[in-house]
Amino acid sequence: MKEKRIIVGVSVLLVILYTGLIVAWHLYAPRENITVQAPGADNRPAGLARKVDDVQIGEFFMKYEEATSSLTGKWSCFRGERADNSIVTSEKIKTSNSEYPILWSVETGEGHASPVIYNGKVYLLDYDEKLSSDALRCFSLETGKELWRRWYRVPMKRNHGFSRTIPAVSDTYVITIGPQGHVMCCDPVTGDLKWVLDMKKTFKTEVPFWYTGQCPRVDNNILVIAPAGEETLLAGVDCTSGEVVWKTPNSVKYKMSHSSVIPMTLCGKKTYVYIGVGGVCGVSAEEADRGTLLWETSKFQPSVVAPSPLQLSDNRLFLVAGYGAGGALVQISNSGGKWTASVTDQYKPSEGLSSEQQTPVLYKNMIISVMPKDGGGQRERLVYYSSSDLHTPVWSSAADERFGLGPYMVINNMLFALKDDGELYVYELKAKSMTLLKKQRIMEGMDAWGPLAYADGMLIVRDAHTVKCLRII
Repeated sequence: MKEKRIIVGVSVLLVILYTGLIVAWHLYAPRENITVQAPGADNRPAGLARKVDDVQIGEFFMKYEEATSSLTGKWSCFRGERADNSIVTSEKIKTSNSEYPILWSVETGEGHASPVIYNGKVYLLDYDEKLSSDALRCFSLETGKELWRRWYRVPMKRNHGFSRTIPAVSDTYVITIGPQGHVMCCDPVTGDLKWVLDMKKTFKTEVPFWYTGQCPRVDNNILVIAPAGEETLLAGVDCTSGEVVWKTPNSVKYKMSHSSVIPMTLCGKKTYVYIGVGGVCGVSAEEADRGTLLWETSKFQPSVVAPSPLQLSDNRLFLVAGYGAGGALVQISNSGGKWTASVTDQYKPSEGLSSEQQTPVLYKNMIISVMPKDGGGQRERLVYYSSSDLHTPVWSSAADERFGLGPYMVINNMLFALKDDGELYVYELKAKSMTLLKKQRIMEGMDAWGPLAYADGMLIVRDAHTVKCLRII
């Protein structure tokens, strides 16, 4: 009985004690040493919770170093100034067995965007996953040191990487197109923001599944883009002001592809050629009727297309695409102002010259390409075709020289080709063949798909995570 009274008493005391503690906790109100947590007081970077439709393009800037350079070499846009992915230089390219020295290396976010080079500076559009940000980064060509960065929040999910596009640069601008169609124009020296444009908001563009792959192209100080939106197919934007100065109505209802606009002269007329999801078209680039749709054809309309159109002659175009689309030859004609485009040859990738990702190179009436995975016996090989016969290879690389989706470019009479695992091959181009001069392992990489860039004796290559600069003279 006594033990029972003790247990009851202890229980009552515990109830009273805990009840008192709870009441005291609710009644206690501290009044000293209180700090108000205002926005930003936790040092969290601004805009971290920004939504994809609330992007403030170019909002942040970081400057790291000053640098001057006496270099004057230029690789100013996708496929170079002539849009042919080749360059002629007086510099003697080294072909000896000794390895090209790697001058510098820079880590990047996962992607396939490649740089441009201008007067000793390198410009690259990158993506920072930690900050969920597009970033235009400026480096010294000679040292690889980052000079400045202009960036902005844009949340995205990884989809075979992020950034895919190549900037366009001149003395007065550097222009980028981000994965979500955000266009940004900056001063190439200071990094100051000049103007911005959101293609999704302005043109109601539907960005492709693997993000924007279209590279900016400038013609006479006018940025030419293909938003392929609800109402606008192509548009011209003044590089100084950012004003949209002309539009091509999207009467053909194309959707944006991963391909880029290429300027050509067809049947004597300056033309912007674009292959979208739905077909290929030509738009006037002449001052008198700029932006006018001249011709189009939907006979070749792959569901996914990354390579850009390749001009073969005054009236012939070559088109390629992956995922089983193959290749097509298009003939353009103009009779009394009536333009027509006819597909004169079309075939599967196992039946002739094709490419899945890289745009082929035309070199002295021969077409250089890397065949796609469904290219039959030529699968992933580097090939050489006559422009007059797209079905029979003149030359192909050895069985162990397969390049996947790797890039290639012509410097003087040599072809530089990068396997997509990071091994560089150098070939001498001859009338009907190529001779392997040297090869060098540049990186133990993966998905080395970004196009090459060259200036001042330096070749820039990249894989999914790293950019490297080689001296090749």
